[in-house]
Amino acid sequence: MTFQRKLLLGFSLMALPALLVGAEAIRTNALERRALQALGENMARTRTYAELESAMSDQSEIIWRYLSGMDPTARQEFDLNGQVIAYWQDRWKAALRPDEMPMATSVEEIEQQFRVVALRVFAQYDSGQRQAAYQTARAELRERLEPALTELNRNIYRKARESSVRGAYTRLDGLVAAEGRVLVALLVLALGSAIAASWRISGGLARPINELRQAMAVAGTGRLDSPINVDASDEIGDLARAFARMTQALHQSSEDMVRLNGELAGKVAQLERTQAQLVQSERLASIGEMSAAVAHGIRNPLASLRAAAQLALHRAESPDTREYLGTIIAEVDRLDKRVSHLLSFSRPAPFHPMRESVAQLIEDLLPVFSELLRERRVELTLAVAPALPEVRVDPMQLEQALVEIISNALDAMPEGGRLRIAARAENAADGSPGILIEIADTGVGIPEQVLPTVCQPFITTRPEGTGLGLAVAKRFVEQNGGRLAIASEVGVGTTVHVQLPIA
Repeated sequence: MTFQRKLLLGFSLMALPALLVGAEAIRTNALERRALQALGENMARTRTYAELESAMSDQSEIIWRYLSGMDPTARQEFDLNGQVIAYWQDRWKAALRPDEMPMATSVEEIEQQFRVVALRVFAQYDSGQRQAAYQTARAELRERLEPALTELNRNIYRKARESSVRGAYTRLDGLVAAEGRVLVALLVLALGSAIAASWRISGGLARPINELRQAMAVAGTGRLDSPINVDASDEIGDLARAFARMTQALHQSSEDMVRLNGELAGKVAQLERTQAQLVQSERLASIGEMSAAVAHGIRNPLASLRAAAQLALHRAESPDTREYLGTIIAEVDRLDKRVSHLLSFSRPAPFHPMRESVAQLIEDLLPVFSELLRERRVELTLAVAPALPEVRVDPMQLEQALVEIISNALDAMPEGGRLRIAARAENAADGSPGILIEIADTGVGIPEQVLPTVCQPFITTRPEGTGLGLAVAKRFVEQNGGRLAIASEVGVGTTVHVQLPIA
């Protein structure tokens, strides 16, 4: 075999891995595009079902408005709403896979039952049987069909999350793992090809190319950035120069691979954050829809009940009767306050940041709790460091967050205790300067198994609690760029840390 052919053979073997790397990159890119496209289709299908769910939820509201007698157009609106439901139902059903068709069948069955019950309620109401219509609506809609629809929605959203975000994450994770294995194999192939070509060429050239062979030995140890001296102008010199270019290309390729691995790791982390945001968004969307349903279904009856109790209170002569009516009014107000609390959590909170003093915010809060501190026999201790730097926050949101935390602390000490509020300059976990607000009580404490979920909505350790206080506080603190952490021990007390960045 001639010298020229040996060179051609050697360079061909060295160029083959680069071609394989390019082919693998093109193949992996196509697979990732298909995975992301499937994720987009699944998310679009989920949004379509959200429209269908909203239209189905409006049916109950229309029926109750019709029964109230205050909206004569509710009957026509119910028919139009049925057309909207049919439209979204057809779009959602057309996007389902064959194995998901039972979900569409279940939704159609509940919708048919809704319409049957609605027609029966309308017929009873129109014939003058208003009490019977109200009883039928309450038994069939509120107690049977609405809970069934809620449970079905929960299952559908859970399956949607499993088939969309988790499925896409699994596919991308598999692609990244497979690409890593292929790249390792290609690197091994490239190393083997380089060694084979070097041995073949050096065996045919012997002493005239000792310098070049030594340079190749240096490159074979992995020092691709080592300089190669090129003096000859013949074929040996051409070969040396080509080899120098090759080592530079391999060195650049190794740097590119390191950069690519870093980018892939960043994409995986971004996908995990996106998955968490999607789950939280779906949870908040569900809470918002539930809050609207609670408000429409409870507030009107509560208002009627309170008005009737107030009217009876003005006419009551017996002290016992007046006491019972006063209790009814107080309980109605308490329920209305819970509904308002639920709605305030589910609605988007406006954000208006400005420079504020932490010491001034804490000082403005204390008069609100002065009477309650005296009634509960709670000893208050303040430890606010002087000359604290200002923070850039929404004062209304931060004040509400601190009110929720202090209220929880006082509720944990019904028989008295000590409440400590401190503020000092302390860097955050990432080293950035910040202010740490510490609120500690000597109450009953939080059980260890409940502590990880205590800031989630509707998680509470008190029978009369709504489970939204700490959830609201955490949401407002994080919206202002801070972080909320809780440490607690049963029988000893609870400490809440609020870390805020300085302005």
